[in-house]
Amino acid sequence: MNGAGQRTATPPRPDGPAAADLEAMVAELCRLLPAWLPGRRWYAGKGRGLPEVRPVLAEIVVPGAPALLQTVFRTGDDECYQFLVGAAPGPPGPGVPADAVIGDGRTPQGRRLTFYEATCDPALLSALLDRFVTAQPCGALEYHHVPGAVIPAGLPARTLTGEQSNTSVAFGDRMMLKVLRRIMPGANTELEMLTALERAGDVPSAAPLAWAQTPAADGAEPATLCILQEFVPSRGDGWSIATAQAQACIRATRASGPPPGDFRDEAFSLGRATAQVHRALARQLRTRPLSPPEAAELTDTLMARLDDALAEVPGLAPYARGLHHAYQDLRETVQRGTPLPVQRIHGDLHLGQALRAADAWVLIDFEGEPGHPFAERRHPQPAVRDVAAMLRSFDYAAHHALGDVLGAPPASPASRDPRGTRLARRATDWTARTRRAFCAGYTAAGGPDPRTSPALLRAFEADKAVYEALYEARNRPEWLPIPLAAVRRLAHAGGSAH
Repeated sequence: MNGAGQRTATPPRPDGPAAADLEAMVAELCRLLPAWLPGRRWYAGKGRGLPEVRPVLAEIVVPGAPALLQTVFRTGDDECYQFLVGAAPGPPGPGVPADAVIGDGRTPQGRRLTFYEATCDPALLSALLDRFVTAQPCGALEYHHVPGAVIPAGLPARTLTGEQSNTSVAFGDRMMLKVLRRIMPGANTELEMLTALERAGDVPSAAPLAWAQTPAADGAEPATLCILQEFVPSRGDGWSIATAQAQACIRATRASGPPPGDFRDEAFSLGRATAQVHRALARQLRTRPLSPPEAAELTDTLMARLDDALAEVPGLAPYARGLHHAYQDLRETVQRGTPLPVQRIHGDLHLGQALRAADAWVLIDFEGEPGHPFAERRHPQPAVRDVAAMLRSFDYAAHHALGDVLGAPPASPASRDPRGTRLARRATDWTARTRRAFCAGYTAAGGPDPRTSPALLRAFEADKAVYEALYEARNRPEWLPIPLAAVRRLAHAGGSAH
């Protein structure tokens, strides 16, 4: 077990846990975490029973009462997760919700400690910021600055809500700390991409400031644990804004004039921002043509993903033949000699990954598909994959808004009565207008018009819809009709952009 780090600015209180208690606290967490972990949104092993956990790393990064432990544990399925754990001699503060309490343990001296999720404790998080300010190691933990970064201390902390895979903490309106949950060795893709965009200099983005990582030891690559970056003030993310606009359109009773809830100008601007990011990444991290063997490998991967999904989602079966044809069209398009550039892309783009800042949209969360190894996320891909993902997100926003207006999920009786049918047509029309505007904005900013490559767009949109169908079948079966409707359209169509 690694030794505990010390902060001279905040001496530990006598009733707080000491460095000598670290091993015992870790043993208590090994006992308590298996029952608490399955309820976390970011835990990928749901449905597999209670996980066994083994410690990988643990340090006391903020001593005192409460103390803050920065830890990594490995589960029985060989996945590593990071936990920021508060350890208090008694009940945690009033701001800590009940579901954040991991459980009670004791020190070797018999003193009671309550362990809890420390991202709910603003005081501990503000103290953790000091680690990034000083950039001094703490036992086996390393804290690093981006050259030239200015990191102010003493800013109030607040945990942001809505994120699924990680936990984000804002410090005032100046900085944001992303606490990575699923830990993997290797160069972090988000840190790499944000650095590239900052280097490009002409794309609105959140500049990276600092990061925490494990050390490189025994030939193993370091693993990034946290990324500190600039905070992006905004009036909301794309999902909240788009769904509100779609709802206004669907509810509208006006018979003439511009349709309420028109999102076209915003979609055009978002298309521009996406193309600007793609062009900057292509300049900074290079681009090259996809070779025919790589095209064959790509389509084989798409087909394998479909086959895996068919085993869990029987509703995909009627469309399997059409989807295989869509993937084959992609392969033939490239093999005929049509150049298909590949480059670094966002990799997990959707409306929730875009913030509406004062003057432009800012894309965020460049870590790629959660759960995939960093080497795979770093692999160059066609930029149209991001475009297809955003087009699918517009469809989801419209149908989510439709469900809210109807007060019922898709395929419910309310969605099939005359009113539901009429409102569903409005949702479809809103989606079509928004998709066209996004593609037009993407092209206006120098990106290739996605609508001129229907085979590519169709294949990647279909792949995204298959992924969505698998997700909904596992998590929200009542929403499965949304991706299945897209799969049906794409299986029977020669193109996808309206």
